[in-house]
Amino acid sequence: MPASTANLGPGYDVLGAALTSELELEVSEAGTFSIASEGFDAPADRSNLIVRAFESLHPADGISFRVSSEIPLARGLGSSASAILAGLLAADHLFELANDRERILARATEIEGHPDNVAAALYGGVTLCPPAAPGEAQPAPVRLAPPQGVEGILVIPREEVSTSAARAALPDAYPLADVTANVAAAAQLVLGIERSDLDLIRAGLADRVHQPHRASLFPRSMELVERAEEFGALGATISGAGPTVLVWAFWQSGKGLLDRLGEFAEGWADVRRAQFSPRGARVEIA
Repeated sequence: MPASTANLGPGYDVLGAALTSELELEVSEAGTFSIASEGFDAPADRSNLIVRAFESLHPADGISFRVSSEIPLARGLGSSASAILAGLLAADHLFELANDRERILARATEIEGHPDNVAAALYGGVTLCPPAAPGEAQPAPVRLAPPQGVEGILVIPREEVSTSAARAALPDAYPLADVTANVAAAAQLVLGIERSDLDLIRAGLADRVHQPHRASLFPRSMELVERAEEFGALGATISGAGPTVLVWAFWQSGKGLLDRLGEFAEGWADVRRAQFSPRGARVEIA
């Protein structure tokens, strides 16, 4: 299951993109229930999010789960979305439940609470998730191929930020000028991604809806967002609820940009390349 980055600047709860870091889940019928996580701390009982998602489709009695993940927890990189999808797809395939991707997306969204990360991780590429009208089902996401000539660089702070705290920081109402600015930016960004137009992408990364209101939760991350072009990037966005920053870079920016980001992040964050991934979640049968 790929990692994912949500919002992409102006697309709050609507836009997301799959990234190349992944979570892997191995499931087998062992006769007794067990779950083991390699390389990170997670509950080893049925409270584990993977198991909870699995059991929303079928009991996990007698099932052995082994999880490994490259996705940092609580950093805004879709770790919960990947865990939910892993559990759902494992149950669906193991017990031949024949859920199509639309049903998997609907169940994952119900568990996660919003569709942007789960849609990106499920379908791959860049996804646009129109909100559901009251009383209606979630519309199918629109999928775009990742833009050509653009790569992601992640600046991952060592401290965590909870999604609940990030959502609580948002106001209940917005000035019309801020909403209008975000609509314009999101339109430019989607068109820029579809056309692989660097100028449109650069213009489309601006946000006035969620990032400014969360700046107190991750001030150094927001400083990087504001200075990204100064370092030689197209721009930068807070990844999901933060505090990770996704730096959007022209592929030929190379080592110079990485060095500058490394100097800025020294002592408080890790820097790594993260390509946009055209591949979504997949099941391999051993």
